[in-house]
Amino acid sequence: MKFLQNVLASLVALFIFSGLGFLFMIALAGIMTADKKTSISENSILHLRLKKPIAERSIEDPFAGFSIHSSGATGILDLKEAIQHAKDDENITGIYLDPKFIMAGFGHAEELRNALEDFRSSGKFIIAWSDLMSEGSYYICSVADSIFLHPEGDLEFNGLAYTLSFFKGTFEKLDIEPQIFRVGDYKSAVEPFIRKDMSDENRMQVESFIDDIYDHITKDIASSRGLDNKTVNDISSGLLVRKVEDAVDLGLIDGLRYYDEIEDMLREISGLEEDEKIKLVTLNKYLKSFEQKSSSKNRIAVIMASGEIVFGEGEQDNIGSEKFTKEIRKARKSSRVKAIVLRINSPGGNFIASDELWREVYLASQEKPVIASMSNYAASGGYYMAMAADTIIAYPNTITGSIGIYSILFNISGFLENKLGITSDVVKTGEYSDIFTVSRPLTEYEKSIFQKQAENGYETFITKAAEGRGMSVEEISKIASGRVWTGSQALENGLVDMLGTFDDAVRIAAEKAGIEDDYKLRYYPVQKSFWEQLLADLGQDVQAKLIRAKVGELYPYIDMLKKIKNYQGVQARMPYELHTGF
Repeated sequence: MKFLQNVLASLVALFIFSGLGFLFMIALAGIMTADKKTSISENSILHLRLKKPIAERSIEDPFAGFSIHSSGATGILDLKEAIQHAKDDENITGIYLDPKFIMAGFGHAEELRNALEDFRSSGKFIIAWSDLMSEGSYYICSVADSIFLHPEGDLEFNGLAYTLSFFKGTFEKLDIEPQIFRVGDYKSAVEPFIRKDMSDENRMQVESFIDDIYDHITKDIASSRGLDNKTVNDISSGLLVRKVEDAVDLGLIDGLRYYDEIEDMLREISGLEEDEKIKLVTLNKYLKSFEQKSSSKNRIAVIMASGEIVFGEGEQDNIGSEKFTKEIRKARKSSRVKAIVLRINSPGGNFIASDELWREVYLASQEKPVIASMSNYAASGGYYMAMAADTIIAYPNTITGSIGIYSILFNISGFLENKLGITSDVVKTGEYSDIFTVSRPLTEYEKSIFQKQAENGYETFITKAAEGRGMSVEEISKIASGRVWTGSQALENGLVDMLGTFDDAVRIAAEKAGIEDDYKLRYYPVQKSFWEQLLADLGQDVQAKLIRAKVGELYPYIDMLKKIKNYQGVQARMPYELHTGF
């Protein structure tokens, strides 16, 4: 018996040792290759194979290469930096684009496209090819000198569609009652809980902003392809591209090619012989070939605020009020930091957490320039963060506004008793000691208390928005009420100061600080090290991957239900989440 115990103990120890050794080897490989500088030979082509989601910052997946379910992301700022450097790099002759199904928000797609358009001004080529192209992929590729598709491939070019899922039927089946308190006719974030379709107000605002976004997209495509804007819209609305030959005939792409024919074309452009190897350089390799060095003591702090706004430290994919208020405060108090760029990509979230962030932005703006750069979206609590900045910059396609408030308290007494057979009783010291209970419905008086809290929060929101934008409360109220706007519409309504990019935000910050030619950028919060990322992935990310693998297409709905726990308290959150990829 003792022998068997010893054998089992040895096996367990062996498994543990092997596992730790495996992790150590992964970490060692990552550390050894992380800072290794690469050299770029002459006559090279930058290969942008955009297969990962495009996010604010690059996220390396420690398990890349060991799993088909990679969770990494490509940072838009890294993409832009590589393209800008390649523009003046004598060793780079052009760019080869292979985006397939791009996973990027509208703002990121436009910023990438603008960077590519600027690259073309150098006289270097951009060739795009893929076997399949989504609408977003084509939008980015439309700036290329030449666009090719696989002869049996496909091009999606049929406009934008917005689909919202509703959970009222689910709650009815489960005997769960959402008790809703909101301010704003357009504050439709609660509609999925209380309706089975869109309200007229919500439908109107969605039609308004997706029409505005798509009009901007088609104008850019028409300009790059030398087509009339009406022609491009007619092609899209009539679904005139039903086979790849149609895309050629209509002038959307330049031809149909197999990959080996694209290789021949790249060889010809590069002046190579038929059997010579094409020098394709990946994004990651190219980023390791150069460094943006600066000896300046002047810093512009870039606060990268991406995700929903929550209390506390938060996680990698959200904005924890405690973590980010510390970062803004440190930047304010640092004598080296001369200006702050607040990069926001957020649908909002908890109202109190949003107000805490607003306060730090406000205090910082009293001491040094603070420029808000809106990304894919900066709505509700995301806009709340921005409105204390000196200058607010948005893309034309940024989703913003949504100035409104709501809160939800779920009554699950029916679910507990009718589905699980659980009942409850209470002893309390005061009449309202159990007002936050989920085991009974609220009384009408209790509902009035929650509604008043929402109204007070809304009053605070619009008052601070009015002060930040130099408008009266009456003026801001006309464009608030939970209404969502595009960046272009927000500019017309005075919610933002200008349309532009992250680079514009940095330039303005430097100008206002008087350090136009003498500064360096520092990004905060500092990203996790390879080892920290590895440990993080061993936790929640692995669990999420396992769930996703088991439920497949149902995962977004499960993820949505999981996030309901963050809906506690008064919320400054946009009506819906816009998932990347179009």
